Amino acid sequence: MQKITPFLMFNNQAEEAAKLYTSVFKNSKITSVARGPDGAAMSVTFELEGQPFMAFNGGPRFKFTEAISLFVSCETQPEVDSLWEQLTAGGGKDSKCGWLEDRFGVSWQIIPTTLMRLMGDKDPAKAGRVVQAMLGMQKIDIAALERAYQGS
Repeated sequence: MQKITPFLMFNNQAEEAAKLYTSVFKNSKITSVARGPDGAAMSVTFELEGQPFMAFNGGPRFKFTEAISLFVSCETQPEVDSLWEQLTAGGGKDSKCGWLEDRFGVSWQIIPTTLMRLMGDKDPAKAGRVVQAMLGMQKIDIAALERAYQGS
């Protein structure tokens, strides 16, 4: 068993969320569902890209905030676009700088590896232009980052 596993507390949508997340990410699956006497899911364990998660239905008193987010590294713009579209569908919200909130209130960072590479450039002018471009974005646009990096 994984030593540290993210534990997500939902109102009553743990199974619905796990089904969405496992449909969005490749190499993902629901590994177990514990049901109460009424047949409703109480807890769900699942894996996203091999990372285990636990989800529990704890009632309306628990709320997600951006203080904790799930960081997703992406290689291409189509991957960024697809994840963004799927995770904001059904009531999710765009945020800034590659962040979004899904319809369950979970915060995600959909970040292309290109952003991290360009922001880490040794040339502070190039890296600074990339940061400024990113600060004006909601969903990250790799081509726009590359233009900013080049100064065009």
